[in-house]
Amino acid sequence: MSISGLRAFHAVARAGSFTRAAEAAGISQPTLSSQVRLLEERHDAALFDRKGRGVALTPLGQKLLDITTRLFAAEDEAKALLEGVRTVRQGHLRIAADSATHAMPLLARMRERASGLTFSLRIGNSSTVLDDLLDYRADIAITARPSSDPRFAIRLLRRDRVVLFAPTGHRLAHRRTVPLSELAGEDLVIRERGSVTREVFETALAERGITPGMLIEVEGRESVREAVAAGFGLGIVFESEMPQGDSFRAMAIADVPLDVAEYVACLAARERVAMVRSFLDLVSEGLA
Repeated sequence: MSISGLRAFHAVARAGSFTRAAEAAGISQPTLSSQVRLLEERHDAALFDRKGRGVALTPLGQKLLDITTRLFAAEDEAKALLEGVRTVRQGHLRIAADSATHAMPLLARMRERASGLTFSLRIGNSSTVLDDLLDYRADIAITARPSSDPRFAIRLLRRDRVVLFAPTGHRLAHRRTVPLSELAGEDLVIRERGSVTREVFETALAERGITPGMLIEVEGRESVREAVAAGFGLGIVFESEMPQGDSFRAMAIADVPLDVAEYVACLAARERVAMVRSFLDLVSEGLA
């Protein structure tokens, strides 16, 4: 098995193009293409479907990418451990978060400390972002879902609370607080299943035997905002994620504490990787 062939394959698979992969690796495209072709020929395997200037992974190629992602992540871990790196100046950090609101302040701080770093931010719900860690699609997860799984290292980031919001013209918009009981028969706009916001809120309703009116399920916080603006019902969000501007009013839920913690997680085996450790240090320092 040629490690150079695997590196070439991994670079092209991540870039989605031989040209972009060659530029990023600082080698010629013919050299990179030759390495990938040799890997395919040696194992009689089709790893890419060539489509014009780009490429798409075959099912076998996707499985190999899952393996090479873990392989080269482990290499990074070993390098960080052996070199004892204490500072980070360049590299690429992948974040999976259930909210950009919680991620952006940390990324801004990281950039201040190391201007050579680049970032990618993947937004999902609280369930999927931990899966992104396990599948090596992310280096860091920011989630409202705590986990006792020993494969994760977890840090408390902040505490938040679930609130209601409505357009300024809604009949409840003048209220600062609304008892949960008043939501009986009220139409609500709520996140998809897997969202901690939804789980916390629905649990509170069920425990008190409160049945709302119509539940409008949408995917993503921006969709919640748009549905509420269109008059489909009251929205449920974390207070830190309240839509900005004068078009909406937030209302606390008066009689039920709906406090939720937000966490930062990584794979426990990757805590020593320099970029991951630096990000966790920011959380510990309370710089978010």
